[in-house]
Amino acid sequence: MRSLLTILGIIVGIASVVLTVGLGLGTQQEVSEQISALGSDLLIVSPGSSTDENGMRGGFGSGATLTQSDAEALASPVSVPDAVAVAAEKTSSESLEYGDSNWTTTVTGTSVSWPEVRSRDLAYGTFFTQEDQDSRANVIVLGADTANELFGSANVVGQDVTINDDTYEVIGVLTAVGSSGEESLDDVALVPMSTMAEVISTTSSESVQTIYIKAASPDVLGAAAQESQTLLLNLHGLSTADDADFTIEAQEGLIDTATSVYQKLTVLLTGIAALALLVGGIGVMNIMLVSVTERTREIGLRKALGANPASIRNQFLSEAMILGLSGGALGVLIGVTLALILPAALGTTIVISGQAVILAVLVAVGIGAVFGVYPAARAARLAPIDALRSQ
Repeated sequence: MRSLLTILGIIVGIASVVLTVGLGLGTQQEVSEQISALGSDLLIVSPGSSTDENGMRGGFGSGATLTQSDAEALASPVSVPDAVAVAAEKTSSESLEYGDSNWTTTVTGTSVSWPEVRSRDLAYGTFFTQEDQDSRANVIVLGADTANELFGSANVVGQDVTINDDTYEVIGVLTAVGSSGEESLDDVALVPMSTMAEVISTTSSESVQTIYIKAASPDVLGAAAQESQTLLLNLHGLSTADDADFTIEAQEGLIDTATSVYQKLTVLLTGIAALALLVGGIGVMNIMLVSVTERTREIGLRKALGANPASIRNQFLSEAMILGLSGGALGVLIGVTLALILPAALGTTIVISGQAVILAVLVAVGIGAVFGVYPAARAARLAPIDALRSQ
């Protein structure tokens, strides 16, 4: 019982390390998957800032510096040879109505290349065509969440929804992909850009809010970004990148940034868990010192029968390492068990790292060895005659 209480600190510390590293890796994996869902070969072009009549400047993305003409120019294989598809977006928050139910979501006007650019598939129906685009057709493609909120089902192709008293036929429903951060990628409604610009949106019909560029592969993402920047600078009559009234970002940069943040957070939390290991190590040293005191007669008897100091030292050092190993094994067992149970309760991902488990056990054994050195050395220094007559 005393030994079990002694290694309790090591058990808690090792279990905390396993869970902390697993939670950090799980969070990194979730973020990477969410961002990668948008496309690891994707470039996002956003407009610059705006300035109102009072001289107040808005933030990045608040301007109206991007147009449909820009998107058409970027889609040219001559101007941007490393891009395979381009899709502009123009969004507006609108209320969709069906019978007695309604749902407010983001209505996005875009082009027929949107599914390819955004790497999205349709679960039901089809996407709108170039003919729909040219005729400003009142057709709409819904996200899975949007369809469920309005109709209670995702298979709603052929149904009608109303936006601002105009009726739109549902021709397709996107396959569910989850969320990106706090934003659901499945709560969206897509209409042809011409319909959005001429019927739904109240802003300039030519301006767009975002342009997505799909590179031929992740390897040429940088080249596609450079080509796009050069073209837009020329189209906007700008000479240098410092004067650009737009920004170009890559998804991989967001992945690297998010991964770096969570790696630092994991290191911080692991450091906190290491304090529990330090406390556990001190507990091991204390119990071994008590053990040396209680077993003084045993030590003297062994020395009188011929045991040398190294044998005594190795005996107590081995006991300390066994305590550390026992604490490490129990800590790993508890940590792995919690890692399998907690995700369902917390709604998060915990990745069990084999390297972290092995390292945790080695650290536990090392703690037992380090904090067992002093008690073992003290036992080895006892003189046989003093030890025998201690009782």
